[in-house]
Amino acid sequence: MIEKGAVFPMFYLPPVEYFVQLNTYKPDILIEREEHFPKQTYRNRANIYSPDGSLALVVPVIKGSKNHTKVKDVKISYDFEWQRLHWQSLGACYRRSAYFEYYEDDFAAFYQKQKQTTYLFDYNDELLKLLLKLLKIKTEINYSEEYHADYTSVPDFRTSIHPKKETQLQQKPYFQVFEDRNGFLKNLSIVDLLFNQGPQSINYL
Repeated sequence: MIEKGAVFPMFYLPPVEYFVQLNTYKPDILIEREEHFPKQTYRNRANIYSPDGSLALVVPVIKGSKNHTKVKDVKISYDFEWQRLHWQSLGACYRRSAYFEYYEDDFAAFYQKQKQTTYLFDYNDELLKLLLKLLKIKTEINYSEEYHADYTSVPDFRTSIHPKKETQLQQKPYFQVFEDRNGFLKNLSIVDLLFNQGPQSINYL
């Protein structure tokens, strides 16, 4: 159990709120890897801003047996070319943004066919480390060694940051590519902030 800092889940291209909290509680960050994999969460999905509004990018996972699978043991499915689809979607949604080309090469490697990471947790972990580097957030990441249902002494964001829960984050609007169509969309994936605000993203957080 940790005495200070906060506990975070491992997400795919996490939402802005995740990095606001992570930046608040650094450097004592504990990432949960022993929990059972919950469905329909940001662990394998991210929301980006498309011309039609919010678009969910979902990383398909291999259906496990009837037993619950630990999040660190969940395998990515490559039965269809989701990497190509995600990369096409990111390009279509952010090619016109101020900083997409600035970061394009950093992210492109994650969506090439030869990049077929076996485990979702490892894939998300590599992406998280890239995002922390690009955001210039300096922090150590520690990983849980055992599962605890409750952390009473520190904030626990494993269930509070969720696609089906309205975020409590008071978020100042920043420029978004398609805001003239649907207005400002809150708490999208961090890539929405990064591609639109670039190096100023850390100041926003």
